[in-house]
Amino acid sequence: MIETKPSVAPDMEPVRAEIQKELFIDKYTVDETASHLKVKDQAVCRRCEDKPCTYICPAGVYVWENGQLTVQYSGCLECGSCRFACPHDNIDWSYPRGGYGVALKMG
Repeated sequence: MIETKPSVAPDMEPVRAEIQKELFIDKYTVDETASHLKVKDQAVCRRCEDKPCTYICPAGVYVWENGQLTVQYSGCLECGSCRFACPHDNIDWSYPRGGYGVALKMG
């Protein structure tokens, strides 16, 4: 399987690099039983020309590979930008259930 990186405009590469550094101060508690992010209909994603979710997400959670959108929810920052970026309202987004998700490391 070939993993593709999210497409980022060249002028945004420095911003992406800074965000990647900041991700190391976050702690993730992954809910292995339920994703808080779901694609409602893969067919809608296939018809989407720009696929903005693949470049708007600061954590690179959404990856287009093998003709479908893959959601790597375990690294989600819970910012919700994907909800607003999807022009088709095709992402079902909610906060992870209690005790799971992202938190800042303390100490």
